[in-house]
Amino acid sequence: MFRTIVVCPNGAVAAWHPETPFPYEHTRPVELQEHSAEERTPLSAAVSRANRWKDDPNNSQLKDIFYTSKHEWFTRNILLAVEHTPVYTVGIRSKLYSEEEEVRLKALGADFYRTSRGGLITFHGPGQLVIYPIFYLKRIAPRPIGVRRYVEMLEQVIIDCATDDFGIPNVGRTQHTGVWVGQDRKLAALGIAVSHGVSYHGIALNCNTDLTWFDHVVGCGIEGVEATSLSRECQRDISIEETLPKMVAQFARVFDCEVKS
Repeated sequence: MFRTIVVCPNGAVAAWHPETPFPYEHTRPVELQEHSAEERTPLSAAVSRANRWKDDPNNSQLKDIFYTSKHEWFTRNILLAVEHTPVYTVGIRSKLYSEEEEVRLKALGADFYRTSRGGLITFHGPGQLVIYPIFYLKRIAPRPIGVRRYVEMLEQVIIDCATDDFGIPNVGRTQHTGVWVGQDRKLAALGIAVSHGVSYHGIALNCNTDLTWFDHVVGCGIEGVEATSLSRECQRDISIEETLPKMVAQFARVFDCEVKS
């Protein structure tokens, strides 16, 4: 999970944290392979894996993304793609989760954080592609995007990736936020916030996640449903490395914009 978060006056958000070891055996870390120059996606140079970031923004890529000068931050439309160590997060209604519940979940070997996003409790961890779009909603597309439309577009990115790129049937929306397979298998979670027209938080797509982590909570407060993943639905291992370029291409198409490194 991010250890340091900066919220800028103009609404832009940046986050980084040191490498975190895995002192437990509840899940496995996913081996992260660098793309070769020939395989590099347009976004890959701007994507920083969370466990490679430093305690402060000395990382040259981070400076290139957010800095114009030593003391000035500015808003670009950025996709941050990360893979978290095991962590349960809750949204703005975090008071629904007691300290006893927090202690119980931490005892499993996961972190626990209360955040400013919408939604209730969910899990992030190895094998899950988490994308934080930091978008100025007035300029990300040919015309300004409202919050409701923005949520629909994020969902559409995942739906099209799962359907068109991986051939999974019956992927779509239900009465609940997120992306589902059928009516009761949740493939991806979504929780956002917007400040001064700039979006933060984002989406979490299960690629080859250890789904047993979801057994310990009522995900997003919805009873009678279960978590699923691309790997489970396709009956083969689908990694973050395979999924990320496809998601980037879908972002470019759905938001009608060019994605550059």
